[in-house]
Amino acid sequence: MSDKGGKKHLEPKTVPALTKPRVSKTLRVTESVLDNGLKVIAVRKPGVPIVELRLRVPFLSAKAGHPARGALLAEAMLTGAADLDRAGLAAAIQALGADLSVSVDADRLVLGGNVLNTNLRHLLGLVGTVLTEPAYAKDEVATERDRMVEKLTIARARAGVVASEALAKRMWGEHPYAIDLAQPADVAAVTPAQLRSMHTSLMRPGTAVLVLVGDAAPARMVDLAAEALAGWSGTAAKARVPGLPTPPAGPLLVVDRPGSVQTSVRLARTALTRTDDGYPALQLANLIFGGYFSSRWTENIREDKGYTYGPHSRIDHHVLGSTLNLDVEVATEVTGPAMLETRYELGRIASLPVTEAELESVRQYAIGTLAMSTATQAGLASTLSAFSAFGLGLDWIKAHPGRLLATTVDDVSAAAAEFFAPSQFTGVVVGDAVSITGPLAALGAVES
Repeated sequence: MSDKGGKKHLEPKTVPALTKPRVSKTLRVTESVLDNGLKVIAVRKPGVPIVELRLRVPFLSAKAGHPARGALLAEAMLTGAADLDRAGLAAAIQALGADLSVSVDADRLVLGGNVLNTNLRHLLGLVGTVLTEPAYAKDEVATERDRMVEKLTIARARAGVVASEALAKRMWGEHPYAIDLAQPADVAAVTPAQLRSMHTSLMRPGTAVLVLVGDAAPARMVDLAAEALAGWSGTAAKARVPGLPTPPAGPLLVVDRPGSVQTSVRLARTALTRTDDGYPALQLANLIFGGYFSSRWTENIREDKGYTYGPHSRIDHHVLGSTLNLDVEVATEVTGPAMLETRYELGRIASLPVTEAELESVRQYAIGTLAMSTATQAGLASTLSAFSAFGLGLDWIKAHPGRLLATTVDDVSAAAAEFFAPSQFTGVVVGDAVSITGPLAALGAVES
């Protein structure tokens, strides 16, 4: 319809109700432990004619220098193997219509990629060569070392990185999880010989998991892996890493960044793991608080107050434990008001019941995002690789929507009361201390 001026106005439309979650299709899966100790999980997922590969190797260690060496090893692993130099290895991968990359964190190293179905045997053969005959040539290591030092130096100039690192240090002290990024000076000191030694001691199949997802017979994929990786052997020594300490609550730590026009806020506390019976309720409570765009926290300090572009809360899962994390960047002049509203929303969800409408919205969101994250071959491969560290797999993924549907308002409210009280969070803010310390101190104890 239109008004007298000829301008058209659209009538509001009713959004249809969400349907019940569809029953996921049964996927063919084969799990096998090879003679060398490598666990292989192969899943047939019809679609494009490729296979996604994720090789997860445990990498947790408390040894001095480990973070720097591990980070550089991941960067340098694909710079040559056997008689192939960097260019030769890259050309061999490209000739297969494949992609291969390496990533690492405190828990694991993952060698991941994809390849045309018909070339899986050949890509696995290249992977086997990289695993058993790595080069770590002096010139290539030097190139990657210089590049990484530059990247780390640039990263450490960002307030968000400083805040995340300060929070990790405050929560975990001297534990390996406290090191979010390697120090540039430590990386600069790493030698090719040290990388070769680390590769020999840690890159072993005995505790590793290989995930293969694609439009191919699972048993055939397992056979190809067994054939290609037969020469990879050994079991890494068990990592001697202490358990996680209890993070301190108490005063908010202010890290000075003189002249900064923005403040980075990081709050965190321990959380439940995916295997805990109460995890579905905590997952949903987190979504209601700040885990998606229509969350309470977002509605308050983004939509209503305009203090930030986007706050976000999430649950991170590591081998030794899980954490509930809150991240937000705000302008310096609204640091105090933004923290006030953040604590208000934490207190509100911790002390007042959530509503049935809120629960239904986030429940459908959680079910939908899980389905989307595993809908593609790449998504399913990455999810299964991550879950393998906790002994979880397709059965957990298939059953989780039912657990979410069975979670009640009372369950979510109880989880919120237990995990969202403001006093239980460890907090760090990075910004211009002269400008932000006073307003923050008016809200509670701070230290610098």
